Amino acid sequence: MDTPPRLTPEQEEKMIQDAFDELLDGYLRSNHRKKVEIIERAFLFAKDAHKGVRRRSGEPYIMHPIAVARIASREIGLGSTSICAALLHDVVEDTDYTVEDIEQHFGPKIAQIVDGLTKISGGIFGDKASVQAENFRKLLLTMSEDIRVVLIKMADRLHNMRTLGSMAPNKRYKIAGETLYIYAPLAHRLGLFAIKTELEDLSFKHEHPDIYRDIQAKIQESEARRSAVYSDFSEPIKTKLDQLGIEYDAKARLKSIYSIWRKMETKHLPFEEVYDLYAMRIIFKCDDQAKEKAICWSIYSAITDLYQLHPGRTRDWIVTPKANGYQALHLTVMGPDGNWIEVQIRSERMDEIAEKGFAAHWKYKIGDGDEESELNAWLKTIKDILDNPEPNAMDFLSTLKLNLFATEIVVFTPSGELVTLPSGATVLDLAFELHSEIGMHSIAGKVNHKLVPLQTELKSGDQVEVLTSKTQVALPEWENFMVTAKARTRLRKGLRAMRQPVVVKGGEMLSTWLIDNDLPDNNKVITKLQGIFHVANRDDLCYALGADEIVLGDFLLKPLRKAAGIEEKGILSKLITIGKKVVPGTAKSAPAAPDPVNPKKIYKLRSDAEGTNFRISDCCNPIPGDDVMGFISDDGSVEIHRLDCPEAQILKATYGSRIVATEWDTDGEQRFLAHIHIEGLDRHGILQEITHLISTHLGIDMRKLEIEASDKVFHADLWVRVSDADVVNDLCARTKSIQGVTLATRIH
Repeated sequence: MDTPPRLTPEQEEKMIQDAFDELLDGYLRSNHRKKVEIIERAFLFAKDAHKGVRRRSGEPYIMHPIAVARIASREIGLGSTSICAALLHDVVEDTDYTVEDIEQHFGPKIAQIVDGLTKISGGIFGDKASVQAENFRKLLLTMSEDIRVVLIKMADRLHNMRTLGSMAPNKRYKIAGETLYIYAPLAHRLGLFAIKTELEDLSFKHEHPDIYRDIQAKIQESEARRSAVYSDFSEPIKTKLDQLGIEYDAKARLKSIYSIWRKMETKHLPFEEVYDLYAMRIIFKCDDQAKEKAICWSIYSAITDLYQLHPGRTRDWIVTPKANGYQALHLTVMGPDGNWIEVQIRSERMDEIAEKGFAAHWKYKIGDGDEESELNAWLKTIKDILDNPEPNAMDFLSTLKLNLFATEIVVFTPSGELVTLPSGATVLDLAFELHSEIGMHSIAGKVNHKLVPLQTELKSGDQVEVLTSKTQVALPEWENFMVTAKARTRLRKGLRAMRQPVVVKGGEMLSTWLIDNDLPDNNKVITKLQGIFHVANRDDLCYALGADEIVLGDFLLKPLRKAAGIEEKGILSKLITIGKKVVPGTAKSAPAAPDPVNPKKIYKLRSDAEGTNFRISDCCNPIPGDDVMGFISDDGSVEIHRLDCPEAQILKATYGSRIVATEWDTDGEQRFLAHIHIEGLDRHGILQEITHLISTHLGIDMRKLEIEASDKVFHADLWVRVSDADVVNDLCARTKSIQGVTLATRIH
């Protein structure tokens, strides 16, 4: 990234003042009470505190708090308290000022928010998993104290993503991965749709710049054709709405680049075959909230008079809003070009809530409305998880992730109570949602008065009764039938409580045995025992002992003494190592450790006749030409993953300091395994044509072929050894040119 030319002190002063004036101007045009004096004081305080400090890009540091405050004000819709907290959010962490100083100058509320932001600063995650989980817990706990802490943190993250280009590549991967893994789902759950979309696009842009530019160029190329199709579709609707006398604004909403790419990847489609590139959004004016529903359905009726409706894709989010407060009426109709087009119908109030999330509710809030209580219910779920956090940090994160990005269903209890659950939820999820005791003793369910097993998946509108028995005992395998974080957490807590007496008994047996055999009770010994008995942690080891599933015996003494470093040496080994000198040939030299990797530098991925300086991960099997990153393993070697690999997302979000930016530097001689999936219409001789093309014309080494044909359709999976991704792309393109082949794509 080019460094901008250095400004004179006077020019910098004007730039800072202009940025603050723009922030203030936006605030004065909002519906919030006008508290200009305190905002100006916060600006001057922060400006003085950060005086002389610069960001990595070279600009004065104060530009960052101003930008964060502007996002909080204009894009999230927050007021003066949040603007002041945003301006001051880095003061306590980066300068000598304390939270007490902030409270003295600006009062307890602003100080409390700044304190919350300071606690979760530096990104959610630390270098160690336990630190990471603790920091994430802090982030979520602050949500239940004051949601504005997290909203300002969102603004902070968005500005950091907008200015990510000045960071080193490994830092970019860490921050982009962390953003996709946690912040984008959190923004979605809080109803910050516009911010969620931008965070996803920016993360994608920094991880896959070439693919991003390619899709962006194709969107621009197809704009004229798209505009013509949209015009043909929308004009009759506009005419009809004008006749009804409805005041509205209609526009085409283009799919984000990230969501286009996700569709291309998951459906194995080229850009040209992604037909739902845009949706039509109709936003109508309505001063009386009670009339909104009627207007929505009158617009729905007008559209379905003109176009054929897709009956399975109508979504009424007005009667049952999403948990993040989102309300709208969605329908999908057949457009004039023969493709399905989604239409979203909202009032201006609904639109502002959809774009700005819960912050916008304060503008329309009358008492403690439904939206507030829905947010409180979600925060209560998170508190429930936090009260009993998973011992393993990665499990803890994955558990929370389940609840962050879930589409919802609504079911009814026998008494008519509405319960919102994620899509895919089962009878067990509902049982634990209602109460831990109901969950732990549940034996079956009744869905719409029909007896069903606990693992039955629920659908929206189902009436569900959970049947229980005092003699029922919960089982660990129940977790396989659950999708909600709350249910899993409550089940684990219940199982831990059930097995605790056995764990205590086993712990006493272990301690006694170690003392009797003069062995220390330390990490090395316990880890060795865990490895021998294949258990995950000390509690599992003690449980197995207490339940008489394993027995401690003399056969363990030698490996445990060796692990503890107290193995008795023989006379010969003592003589050999006298004076710390080893007699040549008497001891094996350890294999040379790899050279330390500097994560701040780009790591060259070399492959030649002598081998490689990297390990390929099994989860995504990258090959030269793929966008990849390196992860420094415990032994110091570099393991490479595709940037979009789910495992890589977790690594980026969890072990940021061990991520290294990489660059392929292979000689083209080495061969890597690639998996290709082919589909088409079966005909005589098509398989021979495919294999002949691969082995003869392209000279590619085939390692494995699986093919299945039924009802004139065939599916084939092919594993080949290739030098790089270009060879695979060429192979797929040539295979698709064979008559009858409809799909040829690489599977990661």
